[in-house]
Amino acid sequence: MRKAWGRLGVVLLLAAGVHPAAAQVQPALTPAQPADTARVLLQLPPDSLVAEPPVEAVDSARLVWLQTPPELKDLVGDRVNCFETDVPHVFNGTVMSFVNYFTVRNRAYTQRILERQNLYFPLFEKYLAKYHLPQDLKYLAVVESALLPTARSRAGAVGLWQFMGPTAGDLKLVRNEYIDERMNPEKSTEAACKYLRDLYRQFGDWELVLAAYNWGGGHLSRAMKRTGQRNFWALYPSLPKETRNYVPTFTALLYTMQYANEHQLHSDQLHYLYPEPTDTLIISGRSLDLRKFSAQFGLDSSAILKQNPEIRKTYLPATIRNYALTVPRCVSVEMAALDRNTVLDFCQVAPPPPPPIAPVAPALDGTDSTRTLLAAAEQTVADKPDKPKLRRVRHTVRRGETVAAVAERYEVTPAQIRRWNELPRSRQTLTPRQQLVVFLPVEKPEAAPTGAVVAKPRIPARLPLPADKTIVAAAAAESGTLETATAAEPAPKPEPVAAKAVVATPKSSKAVREMAAVAGPAVAPAPDDSLPATYLVRRGDYLTKIARERGLLVSQIMAWNKLTSETVVPGQKLVFTAPTETEPGTLALVPAAPAPKARRPAAPEPVGPALTLPKTHLVQPGDTLYNISRRYQGVTVDQLRKLNNLKSDEVKPGQKLVIVQS
Repeated sequence: MRKAWGRLGVVLLLAAGVHPAAAQVQPALTPAQPADTARVLLQLPPDSLVAEPPVEAVDSARLVWLQTPPELKDLVGDRVNCFETDVPHVFNGTVMSFVNYFTVRNRAYTQRILERQNLYFPLFEKYLAKYHLPQDLKYLAVVESALLPTARSRAGAVGLWQFMGPTAGDLKLVRNEYIDERMNPEKSTEAACKYLRDLYRQFGDWELVLAAYNWGGGHLSRAMKRTGQRNFWALYPSLPKETRNYVPTFTALLYTMQYANEHQLHSDQLHYLYPEPTDTLIISGRSLDLRKFSAQFGLDSSAILKQNPEIRKTYLPATIRNYALTVPRCVSVEMAALDRNTVLDFCQVAPPPPPPIAPVAPALDGTDSTRTLLAAAEQTVADKPDKPKLRRVRHTVRRGETVAAVAERYEVTPAQIRRWNELPRSRQTLTPRQQLVVFLPVEKPEAAPTGAVVAKPRIPARLPLPADKTIVAAAAAESGTLETATAAEPAPKPEPVAAKAVVATPKSSKAVREMAAVAGPAVAPAPDDSLPATYLVRRGDYLTKIARERGLLVSQIMAWNKLTSETVVPGQKLVFTAPTETEPGTLALVPAAPAPKARRPAAPEPVGPALTLPKTHLVQPGDTLYNISRRYQGVTVDQLRKLNNLKSDEVKPGQKLVIVQS
């Protein structure tokens, strides 16, 4: 036992002597301090010198430090100590664990960063020099976003420098439905340099500046006031886990990228990115379809969006003012050969045609315009095109995706995504591999015209280059012909609605009796099955509302139900058909003498072939039981509720409802 402990003492003395004398070595954290990574159990062979005393759980950073050869620790410590920078860099076990992660365990991640560093580092260095900041701060964007301008964290931070919404507002970065300048590399970099300059003026220490950039200046100031410490490593136990690892990660990434060749991270198989020559195009007061603009110059559909990652949609609205659009240099060369206004007018967003105005039948005093209104409504519904059919699409959530990102991908609203998948309003992030349902419209092929149609001029896919004046003149003539044809084409007139026979509605029972005595024989109108025959009054209903929803008059409902006032109570049953015991051609409001109730006569059988109802109906978004019952003639809400065992009128998209009982 004594020999074993003696050998252990020799090993510990040798291990203590391998640290370089010149390097800044941070003392190991005591076990009483909170661990910042997962704790694992060190399994040692029984014959090991340190296996004699019981070994407790060892921090993973400490484990990497123990497993690292002394020569490698000396080499990394010497290199870190030789950094010529204004930012102090301390070498310890935590830094060594992150160096091991970036150079050994996750080399692919580091190589992806090396592919993009030549694209963004010159831009970072330009603005760091403009604001007199250390050049090493360019590696801060690597820690934040891995040099991805569209990176988005779960907390809502966006861009190369991961700005939150309030911070971006303080730094005058524009954020709206179409533009988010947090993803603009140049503007976000200048804003980050201003923010780092202000933090250094507040704390005066670059390690504290890095911690404040991650945790927030207010949180760090309160921690310093609470502990009385003004050094990062003295505040280390009081910081959250992410902030404790932030400064060691920054040092490890700086070392890894400066000594990437020594760790064989560069390779001929990597696709290195470099800045391309670009130009700017000012867009103001007109819309611009970016996909049409890219096709005009023979570019990829996503080429313009890659140059302008801050654009959130595939177009710019007409309300935008003085926006500098970054375009490749080849675009400016071709724009010089074309007329600028002609190109921008050609690439404008095509607005959808306005919907036709439905005719409204006039309501005349003293007449029953119910039938006329119903006829006008039927004609309007017949004139309207069918609702677009929707197809069900399943989407598998990727890591880091949010509800807004999925909605933007499928060009729908976040509210629709939440409603289709029953997601709570407060939930913004999604679980990876979660299955979401999205409903997209099915594009129908256009039907061939049946009548004689004037051939419209074809719109060219792209404007021709003015190599020959005749080509440009032909294109201008074709464009002028299109405008003339569009202006001369008359708007389609709605077909007149055939007015049906209406029956006069007297306002008093005396007038009814006089009218019944004078009126001659007439043909009774056929009962209308498009409306339910009865209705059960619910809480909050009143007679005017019920009449307006069904296209009836209040006096009609009062007459058919023998009401003396417009007051209705919940649970009261209302009838929407005229009594059948009156004389043909008359409409009784208040009968002269009570008569026994007669059953409603059956609807006359149709003359043409009988229409068979489908057995089931697939509920679409926006459907209700009332709308579904109106869609199938002879089907009421009560029937649907009984056939499908429904306790309420709520239905969900994708639900199957039984229409006809088999």
